[in-house]
Amino acid sequence: MTAKELKIEIQKVLDKVPENHLEEVLSYLQEVQKRSASEFSNSQHLKKILTEDRELLKKLAQ
Repeated sequence: MTAKELKIEIQKVLDKVPENHLEEVLSYLQEVQKRSASEFSNSQHLKKILTEDRELLKKLAQ
């Protein structure tokens, strides 16, 4: 997808987000904007690991 297409898709999703969550979405996007490329990459890797290993982490927490 091109940047323009991505922005259009993001806008479509934002149009459906309940108003009481918009401030939280804005805060998240502002944090993403502030991060350097390496910080963002590290964050994405961590999110991927946590998502992929969710069930394992649940079992370990028990």
